[in-house]
Order: sequence, then C-alpha cells, then structure tokens
Amino acid sequence: MPDSKLTPELIRAALTTVKYPGFSRDIVSFGLVKNIDVSPEGHVKVDLVVESRNGDVPRYIYENVMGVIKELPGLAKLDVNIEHHAPEQKKAKGPNDDPADWKSSVPGVKHVIAVASGKGGVGKSTVSANLAVALSRLGYRTGLLDLDIYGPSMALMFGTKERPGCTDKEQFLPVEAHGVKLLSMGLMIDEASPVAVRGPLATRYVQQFLRDVDWGGLDFLILDMPPGTGDIQLTIVQTVDLAGAVIVTTPQEVALIDARKAVGLFQRVNTPILGIIENMSYFVCPSDGLVYNIFGEGGGEREAQKLGVPLLGKVPLDIGTRSCGDEGHPVALEDPGQNRVAAAFHGIGQMLASVLGE
Repeated sequence: MPDSKLTPELIRAALTTVKYPGFSRDIVSFGLVKNIDVSPEGHVKVDLVVESRNGDVPRYIYENVMGVIKELPGLAKLDVNIEHHAPEQKKAKGPNDDPADWKSSVPGVKHVIAVASGKGGVGKSTVSANLAVALSRLGYRTGLLDLDIYGPSMALMFGTKERPGCTDKEQFLPVEAHGVKLLSMGLMIDEASPVAVRGPLATRYVQQFLRDVDWGGLDFLILDMPPGTGDIQLTIVQTVDLAGAVIVTTPQEVALIDARKAVGLFQRVNTPILGIIENMSYFVCPSDGLVYNIFGEGGGEREAQKLGVPLLGKVPLDIGTRSCGDEGHPVALEDPGQNRVAAAFHGIGQMLASVLGE
C-alpha cells in the first residue's frame, strides 16, 4: 500500500498550474473543478465541468490535469471525469461559463469585425478605411473604430480634425466623414503629439472606446486593430463579441508568417476567421498595362485554402491609393467602374456582407 500524502488541498494547488486554453487564468479560479476525492490508498478522483462549444477544450484540460497529478508522490490510481456540454445561450459571467463566451456586444451594432494583421506595413489601416467606406457606399450603416492607440491614422485618411462629441451619459459621439461614423485617438490629440503611455493605460483607452461610445445603430463596426498579438489585441478578442476577423496580408511569405500568428490568436478564443484580403497583390504599370507581382503571387489564396476560409479579394498596389489616403479621400469613394482599386474594395465589401448573411 503506498504511503499516500495526497490531500484534496495539495491536488487543488497542483491544478492551479493548468491554464484554461487561450487565457492566463487557471481552471481552479474559473470554477471548473467541482470535486476532489482522495482515498487512504492513494486513489484520486477529480470531477470537472467544462461548458464550451470547442471540443478541443476538454481534451486539452483532461491531458493537462492528468499530467500534473501524475507527478505527485503517493498516487496509486487516478480518475479524471469531465462533464462537457455546449452552452445553450450566451449568458452573464458565471463560474461554469466558457470564459471565451464572457464577451460583451457593442450596443447598437449588428456585426463587429476586427481587421487585423500579424505585422505592420501590410496596409491594414488603408484596408480598414476603404472597407468601411465601401460598405457605406453599398448602403450599410457603417462605423470605424481606430484601435491603433500608438499610431492612429484614420483622422488623416478621412480628412477630418473634428473632435468627437459627448452625450449626457458621458459617452463618446463619433464624428462622421464620407458616410462613415469614426472614432480615433487621432481625433483627440494634436497631430504631432505622441501617445506615450504604458500598456495598461493603452488597454484602458481601448476598453473605454469599446464600451462608452454611442454609435446610434450600425450594421457594421470595423475595428482597425493594431499590428501584432499583444495586450490590446488580447483585450479585444477576450472581451468583445466579434462577428469575426478579417486578416490582411501581402502575398510574400514573410507577411504570411505573421498573418498566421494573428489567425492563431483569434482561433484560440473561438473567433471565426471571415476571410483573407491580399493587399498590394500586384502592380499594373500605367504606361503599358503590364502586371508585375512585386511581392510574389498567390500567397493569400494559398493561405485561405489552407485555413478553409474565403479569399475576400485582392487589392492592387496603386499610387492613387496612397495619394487618396494622404489627402483624406479614401480611394473606395471613387467610381468602381473606373477605378480598379475602388472596384476591389466594393467587391470585398459585398463578399464580406454575404459571408455574414447580409
């Protein structure tokens, strides 16, 4: 008979090292551990309840619980029982709820869409601005929230310096430009002023932008995400009920590597990937009409096929797109029958609306 020194308290302490997938908190603090029995002979029985739509979650928890308890001295036998079921509906935060479902909708908004990239320099903000304009031109009530706190660019791209207003409930009132409701840190600070704040304060700004804004009723709210997969991105994916994410990349492999990291972040918290946009896809020489694949060819399409998601569209590299952005007149405002870039963004808007059932 083994000399068992195991106690329920010791086992519970060991289980605090098992993190819920995609979160920094452990399964004990989330309230998933319902019962721990230890017999004098060293027979341990652990009962857990996991409520999640993702079948990989209970498997991950089971394997990790088995792993940490098997390392404890005095163990003779181990039974880990997991009761797993999908939540019937999204509920208020409770001890048994799937943490990935502890998210809030944005009041008055039908679809919240995150536009993201794994790295900077792929034109994510340009895509966000023009996608918002294209959806507005297609007849949808559209808003754009610039969440790139350190490098806000939407004020310039939309050609406005108007300050957001405030309601009697102390909520921000977005400005309106080119048919899009807009909120950006760039509208609240001087153009040359840096946003020199540490991560926790930047995260607090983001939370306020997500919670305390009167959008007045929207079909689509586009979130222009900051590049990367840091604190701000985690705050958004863990607290906002997103309809899904759109990933922006260029065709080259170095951009696709980082795009996969952004995809991985959303997948960890069960956020749908709505599709991929391949930006700077090709260049059409204005003098002879020849097409040049400056950043490679087919990268976005291959990645979309690998993920099993739509390639929402290919946006060409174009001098006019840059100049329109600098002048505060997004290129999607141009006639899509005359401008190939505007046509690309209108096509992307139509496809995205179709993916979301609009």
